[in-house]
Amino acid sequence: MNKNHEHNQKEQEETKEKAHNAEVQKKDQVCASAQDLLKQKQAEYDALWDKYLRTCADFDNTRKRLEKEKQDLVRYANEEILLELLNILDDLERTVSLSQEGHQDLSVFLKGVEMILAHLYEMLKEHGIKPLEAEGKIFDPHFHEALMQVENKDLPEHTVVEELQKGYLLNDRVIRTSKVKVSKKSPHAAEQNPEQSS
Repeated sequence: MNKNHEHNQKEQEETKEKAHNAEVQKKDQVCASAQDLLKQKQAEYDALWDKYLRTCADFDNTRKRLEKEKQDLVRYANEEILLELLNILDDLERTVSLSQEGHQDLSVFLKGVEMILAHLYEMLKEHGIKPLEAEGKIFDPHFHEALMQVENKDLPEHTVVEELQKGYLLNDRVIRTSKVKVSKKSPHAAEQNPEQSS
């Protein structure tokens, strides 16, 4: 009976040991699987971190490039217009030089200046600049700046009588208002015709 008891006890211990070994093996498998998963996730993290760093570097390079392009654009934006103005300056210098040397009479000199002005107006027009219409128009503070008022019984009140300095539009924006003289009614006319003044 002792032998049976010992044999049973030995079998129980072997069963326990097998169960323990199976449990340890299972835990080892779980640990190995977890380590494999951890390595995989670490590799994914490393790849994403590398991609993030490269994206940051690309973004920084793009930002620097755009900043430089913007600075160049600001520095050289007017180059085309300035080159055209230099051509007009050359024409003016030639005209003045010829007149000083006595090679031109006054009418030829004036014709040269008129041609230069026409060239300048054409260049401005190509760049979207056009003069404002002022004379004979009703005064509009968006387009005109009144420097003087003059009595004029022949025109409606607040009509532009004379343009003292031209105003200009750049496309649809006023870049310089016209400086003008504006009509006003004579105080005597208002007294003579009180119905019109009310």
